[in-house]
Amino acid sequence: MHDIIQQLEAKRARARLGGGEKRIAAQHAKGKLTARERIDLLLDEGTFEEWDMFVEHRSHDFGMDQNRPPGDGVVTGYGMINGRLVFVFSQDFTVFGGALSEAHAEKICKIMDQAMKVGAPVIGLNDSGGARIQEGVASLGGYAEVFQRNVTASGVVPQISLIMGPCAGGAVYSPAMTDFIFMVKDSSYMFVTGPEVVKTVTHEEVSAEDLGGALAHTTKSGVADLAFENDVDALAMLRRFFNYLPLNNREKAPSRPSDDPADRIDLSLDTLVPDNPNKPYDIKELITKTVDDGDFFELQPEHAKNIVIGFGRMDSKVVGIVANQPLVLAGCLDIKSSIKAARFVRFCDAFNIPVVTFVDVPGFMPGTAQEYGGIIKHGAKLLYAFAECTVPKITVITRKAYGGAYDVMSSKHLRGDVNLAWPNAEIAVMGAKGAVEIIFRDEKGDPAKLAAREAEYKAKFANPFIASARGYVDDVIQPHETRRRICRSLVMLASKKIDDPWRKHGNIPL
Repeated sequence: MHDIIQQLEAKRARARLGGGEKRIAAQHAKGKLTARERIDLLLDEGTFEEWDMFVEHRSHDFGMDQNRPPGDGVVTGYGMINGRLVFVFSQDFTVFGGALSEAHAEKICKIMDQAMKVGAPVIGLNDSGGARIQEGVASLGGYAEVFQRNVTASGVVPQISLIMGPCAGGAVYSPAMTDFIFMVKDSSYMFVTGPEVVKTVTHEEVSAEDLGGALAHTTKSGVADLAFENDVDALAMLRRFFNYLPLNNREKAPSRPSDDPADRIDLSLDTLVPDNPNKPYDIKELITKTVDDGDFFELQPEHAKNIVIGFGRMDSKVVGIVANQPLVLAGCLDIKSSIKAARFVRFCDAFNIPVVTFVDVPGFMPGTAQEYGGIIKHGAKLLYAFAECTVPKITVITRKAYGGAYDVMSSKHLRGDVNLAWPNAEIAVMGAKGAVEIIFRDEKGDPAKLAAREAEYKAKFANPFIASARGYVDDVIQPHETRRRICRSLVMLASKKIDDPWRKHGNIPL
């Protein structure tokens, strides 16, 4: 028995070494942690239970039968983050560059299947050179097996991808189907085709960083939600982010006790919105002054900045927040902001997280670039997401709510549960100046008459009382009582239930 135990420990030591000391040193030299070091930082100390430590690849070609490292380039298992269950896989770049083989894929699929059975999130720490070329179509089949599980798990358990190295070719489509993607600056990148292929096919000269680095994907493409400075920072922030998520679609998001009173008022909000309706202000000030302890976890802060999304807590309970940002493009909705917000709303709806919407929107962005880019269909994604959403929906109109954008931003007509407005809110088809120039186009030659008409239009429509008279707004409130009213509404909506007609699934305008 003693000999067998020694053999077991030797095998475990061999597996823990991955690709060996030399490759581990090379990984550290790049400023990157190893697969196991990452898991140790991510999970609560001593909670990791590893599966399939001794799995080996089954390839015989190109001398592969002479090199069968245990674990086959990925560490898989489960553990705890702040005492809550999570499944994790961490690709090991020191073993065949983290390349995915058939056995490697089977290990990932195994923990994903188990996560769905027990109802726990899946976190993938990606650091891989792509498909293992020596295995040919078997590795491609492995990717497809993982993709299928990403789709099956979607809306069942939260899925998070942390890109901590290369992620190229078909490998990118697994993270793309997960709920959130985080990256590490200067050491991670994602692209379907690399710089060399791009140069050959399109004759464009581009670096890996410019093509698919963290900066490119958090600012231009919107593929990634956040980028962090290094592996340690990324894993620490991922632990914090995990605290906002429920374990599965049958549970509510975790509560965290707070000393911040639910009925707290903030008088500074009464002067947040400028008297000049064309002057911007920072909607994030309203968000941080409304959530518990000023703690707001923003997602995609550098992409489509005209809309703000993220998680906060109100009265100890997690809420998803969507808000127009008047500081950028006057808060207009455009293609990128519609897609950004729609996906976030759908996540919240899938996982029982109430949605709080702050509205200051003058309309959809005009122009040929938007029309040719498909703003009609992309804008409809946000409309569809809010209309389909059945979790508690609370909307506060802080200033402008014009035209179709008023409808789209979680209006009462899209089954908004509680719709509130500040006293200075303007709910109308369009701004007073534009409306008057259309209605009284015959009086364009008389500036004095037009000015009088504009004042008349403002008095009639540039306020929340027409909408409240029709019941489209449930109440007009003082800005300083925003937090209190939202918290009370959340308590009232805790047992909300909607029964929609049966359907296999809707057909969102993709």
